[in-house]
Amino acid sequence: MPESSSLISISNVKKSYQLEEIQVDALCGVDLEIASGEFVALVGASGSGKSTLMNTLGCLDRPTSGSYRLAGKEIVTMNRDQRAQIRNERIGFVFQNFNLLNRTSALENVELPLLYQKGLSRTDRRQRASQLLDRVGLGDRQQHHPGQLSGGQQQRVAVARALVNEPSILLGDEPTGNLDSRTSRDVIQLFGELNERDSITIILVTHDPDVARAAKRQVVLRDGLIVCDTTDFNESLEALRQSSTLQNDAAENSEASQNA
Repeated sequence: MPESSSLISISNVKKSYQLEEIQVDALCGVDLEIASGEFVALVGASGSGKSTLMNTLGCLDRPTSGSYRLAGKEIVTMNRDQRAQIRNERIGFVFQNFNLLNRTSALENVELPLLYQKGLSRTDRRQRASQLLDRVGLGDRQQHHPGQLSGGQQQRVAVARALVNEPSILLGDEPTGNLDSRTSRDVIQLFGELNERDSITIILVTHDPDVARAAKRQVVLRDGLIVCDTTDFNESLEALRQSSTLQNDAAENSEASQNA
């Protein structure tokens, strides 16, 4: 993909953590290009590096080395405040654990990020939050508190909150992990509608093949590397199967060596 069409451009990105005396290499030289308006699923087993990659893409964490350009701006050299500004301007987050404030209404939860924007009146904040709740199908639940809403409705509130700053990128970290299968389908359908109708770039981290199927592109990670980047869902399934086989073989070999 030519760089001119790339909203996100990652080159040879590595991320290492130090756990006591052990160095953990979470990302081992990742290259990735994502164009504006794409719908991408990052998939892989636990420990594959997909969450570390999402934290990098979301400017929550800085790579140990490599380059990450977002809309032409180099993120790796930015300080914490600069990355926070980029997040506020460009990126919305939806997490597995909805992260809503229990003692406030759905409307107030969605409105919360706007409190940090200068120049917006209380009326403007309320109007924008209300419009977004309408957009995600919760126009009649605006005054309900999270405890009065189902899991799927709470996640829709979280999606509306992620959209309230009008981001160009929406990142979801296992956004259906706490939902039943039917509600998961409804939430993923909402992501698809946002992508199709509003051209929002959607990047979902998931271990669920059914969630990955909804994306137009699947990026499979294993051991900190991208092992498959495809628009063919069946190809991504095969890569996941191979990763699972290798992981199981490694676990069996480790157990055998310990018992030897």
